[in-house]
Formats: sequence, structure tokens, C-alpha cells
Amino acid sequence: MRALSQSRVVAGAAVAAGGVVLLSVLLASCALTPSSRPQQFRTFLLPPELAAAIPKLQPAAEPPALMATAYANETPDFASSLPAIPRVTDTDFILRRAEERFAAGKKAIQDGRTEDARSEFDKAIEILLNAPEDTAERARLEKRLQEMIDAIYRYDAGELGAGELAGTQSASDGRPLDELLEMTFPVDPSLRNKVHEQIQATVSQLPLEENDAVISYINYFSSPRGKATLETGLRQSGRYKPMIQRILAEEGLPQELIFLAQAESGFKPQAISNKACVGLWQFLKSRGEEYGLSVSAAVDERMDPEKATRAAARHLHDLYEHLGDWYLAMAAYDCGPGCIDHAVARTGYADFWTLRRMNVLSKETNNYVPVILAMIIMSKNAKDYGLEGIDPDPPLGYDTVELEAPTSLALAAAAVDRPIAELKDLNPALLKSTAPGGYQLRVPSGTLDQLEQAFAVIPASERDSWRLHRVETGDTPATLAKRYGTTADTIASVNRGELPEPGMFAAIPVAYPGDRVPVKRTVKSGPAPSTAASVLPGRSVGSAKTAAKPGTPTSTKAPAKPGSSQMIPTQVVARQSVAPQLDSTKSPAKKPVVAQAPRKTPTRKPAAPPHTPGA
Repeated sequence: MRALSQSRVVAGAAVAAGGVVLLSVLLASCALTPSSRPQQFRTFLLPPELAAAIPKLQPAAEPPALMATAYANETPDFASSLPAIPRVTDTDFILRRAEERFAAGKKAIQDGRTEDARSEFDKAIEILLNAPEDTAERARLEKRLQEMIDAIYRYDAGELGAGELAGTQSASDGRPLDELLEMTFPVDPSLRNKVHEQIQATVSQLPLEENDAVISYINYFSSPRGKATLETGLRQSGRYKPMIQRILAEEGLPQELIFLAQAESGFKPQAISNKACVGLWQFLKSRGEEYGLSVSAAVDERMDPEKATRAAARHLHDLYEHLGDWYLAMAAYDCGPGCIDHAVARTGYADFWTLRRMNVLSKETNNYVPVILAMIIMSKNAKDYGLEGIDPDPPLGYDTVELEAPTSLALAAAAVDRPIAELKDLNPALLKSTAPGGYQLRVPSGTLDQLEQAFAVIPASERDSWRLHRVETGDTPATLAKRYGTTADTIASVNRGELPEPGMFAAIPVAYPGDRVPVKRTVKSGPAPSTAASVLPGRSVGSAKTAAKPGTPTSTKAPAKPGSSQMIPTQVVARQSVAPQLDSTKSPAKKPVVAQAPRKTPTRKPAAPPHTPGA
């Protein structure tokens, strides 16, 4: 047994020795025989001399110290309250509902659904009228209500057709003082000293006079009826006052001459007198043409406020140069320079007040100058006459573009998203619904870019026969064809195969409603009929009194423009703001022709030195 165990120990030792020898052989073969696999850690197997040649990695630099306040601004402030979230107020909610109905009404107009448009407009006004009295920002609601009433009034006068009714009159109103100039009024003695002191303290570029004629009209304008006439003119003057003042200054004329426009038309550019005088400054056709105001079937430039003001200023300048006296120049503006020349030649006096006392002028001209002086004195002393609280209409603001081709006024209104009546107010000289090529079209300030975008869609040759449509989501040529009464292929072809993106303009080869055929109507004396007939835009039907005058436009009374928030504007017949076109085939009534005075300067009576008003 002992021998067997020793032999096992010897055998184990031999096996162990053999294993060591075999391992040594394998390691030697690995070191001497190249391997077919790449070695992953070749650097550690390089000889010492090669390993020393490899540069050592430099230790990384220390990271910068962290600032203690680096995230201080991100530290939540638990002490402060949460930010206020904007809330929709009752006022905002009411206004939003009203605006939705108003927008729906405008869309109905675009679609030609007149009754739907009226219904939507009524709902918009009703929403604002029914707002609770204790609603916050009540003034904001009332302001928007008045703005919406004015806008609906304009739509009613244009797109909704109320302006085409025969009951309109504003386009053919005569001078507001026509009857007044034929009347005389008592003199209030208590006004004499008051007016004298006011004149002494009034700064005026035009000489002011205190006499019985002037005081009598101051007395009239101080009465309720006269004050209402004066207030209306002062209120309406705001639309044109800056423009008139600028032109008077450029022509070197007294600023007080603006009151001639108030006496002549009440600042209504489409006023027409019973003597065929037209416009803000009441020009006869012949006199207007003398100063560059042309008249055609489409345009009457006597109704262009700016052009007519320029012509009136130059005419007054010429009258002053000819007569040498502002009172005589004003009288000559009323009756004509020949009338004044004839009176001066007959009497030998070149003084208005002397000619008035001698009764060589017409009664109208005798009162014309005193009326204007009375208005000037009262307006310059507004506080003394209770006129300081008048809020004038805002001045008209507009941009101008020259039309390269005849253009529908409805197309321009759709392009700038305004009522047609608003464009007619800016362009009162237009007599028809289409402006001719070359016309200087006025559009509301800031809308010129929109108009140019529309003109880029509609070819110039089609701007009087095509219409615009602002594309909405879901519109297709087929839906638009059904809406406007044409074919989908036609709409697609004029829009280059497809509609533009929502919000952009698309061309619709369908015309807007234009001038309608006039309806003949026999006007009888007596009260106006309850039903109104459609007439040609720009014409109106009048009473027998004015209709008897050849060439004189006529009209009947119309309800006043809604000025109260308690009135639904779509139920009011709007006034037409386009002037009638005079019939050129008939001879209009003219002022009496007075023989022209000789060119020789008449003998003049020495006059008193001119009065210089005090500061």
C-alpha cells in the first residue's frame, strides 16, 4: 500500500511538471508567432524604449468654480402671488357677440343676401342696446355702438339700397340761407355795446363791422332756430376745415372767408341751389369751367371739395384784385362781378355799405355780407353765445390713386372693406357707380395697399365688370360658382386654375349691381307719397316747386340720419350722397345778367380808413 501511494505522488508530480512545460511552450509560441487577430493592448506589449517615446497625457485642468448665484434667477419665489391671468370681461363678451353679428351682416352683403344682412345688423345693434346699465366700461360699449350705427347707416345708403329711394334729399339741398337772405330781423339794442366790445377784442384777418344789419343777424343766430342752423354748419365744417384753411393760406386770403362755404352750402359738397349752383362753394357751370372745374356725364368737379375750394380761393382773389375791397368782393361772389361794377358805375361809390343804403343791390346780396360777418363774430366769441360745446366732425383722411381704367366703386369698396357710401363721401364728384379712367380716386387712409392687392387680381380691362371675393376656408370654385351665378370652370380659369389661400382675393367674373334704369314719376303738389320709387343713382325726385325750374334737380324730404342709440339704423331711410347730374339739353336757370361796367375806374368817394381790430 505504501508503495502504491508513492507511485501516485510521483505520477502527479510528473503530470504537473508536464503541464508547466506545455504552458511555457504555448506562451513562447504566442510571443514568437504572429497572431491572425489584432491585439487590443499593443502599447503595453511594446518594448520599454518605444513605450517611453509615446507622449504622456497631460492631466485635465481644474474645472471653473461654480458661482454661488448662477441659478439664483431660477429660484422659485414662494412669497410672491401667481401672475394674473387675463379674464374675458362682460364688456368683451358683449362686444364679441356684437362683432360676430356685424361680421355676419357684412358677409351677407357680399353674398347678396340683403334681408339677412339687415337682420344681422339689427341683432348686432340689439346686443349693444340690451347691455346692462351697470356693465363695466359702459363708455366703451356706447362708443362702439355709435361707430356701428354710422357704419350700418353707410351700408344702408349704399349696398342695401336705401340711398336709391326717391325720398332722399341731401344731394340736392340748396343753400341753407336761401330763405334767410330774403328776410329781415329786428335789432336788439342790448347787443350793440356787446358786439362793439367783441369786435375790438377779436383778431381777424377780415375787417369786421358793427352796424344794425350785422346785429340783426346776430340776434337771429342767437334764437333757437338760428342757433341750430349755425351749430349745424360749425359741426359739419370739421370735415373740410383743415383743407380749406390750408388752401386759403396758400392763396394769401383771410381765413375768415371759410364762412362763405357755410353760407353757400353748409359745408355740403353736393348741395345744389335753385339757380343751378353746385358744390361746397356753389359754382355755376360757366364760372366753374373758368377756374378749371370740368363737368361731364360721370364727374362734376364742382362737387370735389378740394378742387372747388382752390377755384373759389382764386376767384375771391381775383374779385379782391378787381374791386379793392373785401366786402365788395364777397358781394360780387354772391351776385357776380358785373352786378357790383354796374352798381358802382351808377352811384359812383365803391363802398358796400353805401351801396346797401342806396338799395342798388338785390335784397339777397344786401344781406349776404352781414350774415357772414355775424357768423364770424359769433364763432370767434363762441363762449359768449353758447357755441363752445360744439364737437366738429373729424377731418376726412384719405389716400389717392389714379385709376388706369374705368373701375367700379363697389369693387374698390370691397377691396378696402368699407361701405360704398364711405367711398362716395370721399369722392362726391362722382355721379355714377363707375369711376372713369384717369380719375383720382380717394380711399380711406391706410387702405391703399389693399386696393393695390385687389388690382393685382382683377385685370385693368375688367375692373368695371368683375367683382372680388375674399377667400374663406372651405371655398371652392364650385361653391363660389353657385353663390355668384357662374360656372366653376370660369372661376378656376380666371384664377389660374385654383383659388388662392384663405384671406386672399379671388376674381369673380360677375359684375356688381350698377346704375339702375330710372323710374318715371309724376310729381304732384302736396305731401310726399308714402312709398318711394327707385331712381337712377345720382338723381332724385323733388317737389313741384323746384321741378318747375328747367335744369334744376329736385328732391323730397328724407328721415334724418340716426343720431340716437335708441334707433335701429337699418329701419331708417338713408340719404343719398351722390349729386344729381344736370340735364345739359336744357338751359338752366341763371342769375339775372347785369350790364358790365366800363373798364374805366369809377370815381370813388373817399372812404374812412380801414378798421384795425384789436388784439
